[in-house]
Amino acid sequence: MKKKEIERYKKILLERRKALMQTAESMKEQGLGFEQADLPDEIDLAATEWGQAMNLRLRDRELVLWKKINKTLEKIEKGKFGVCERCGGEISAKRLEARPVAEMCIKCKEELEKIEKGYAD
Repeated sequence: MKKKEIERYKKILLERRKALMQTAESMKEQGLGFEQADLPDEIDLAATEWGQAMNLRLRDRELVLWKKINKTLEKIEKGKFGVCERCGGEISAKRLEARPVAEMCIKCKEELEKIEKGYAD
């Protein structure tokens, strides 16, 4: 992969990481707490609790993405970006364009998903 392409992916990843940080800061400022006395009935309480649960799930997903971005940035620095962690082959540009944090080529990822699906059944 050309250095110019790698730099473009690095820029995309850094921008995404910055956006995640801004989202986290925004959620932190809004706060997740509430006073039960402020809620007039059980329906309001349930709706608020559901909203908090969704916010926490989103935060967890963002944390996972944050870690993947940092791992990918480390790969870029080590010159291992775009290399499948399973087979050692090249990850296609089309796949990296869709998902810059991809750790596996599409073939290996599909094989892994088949195995995981087999365990789920």
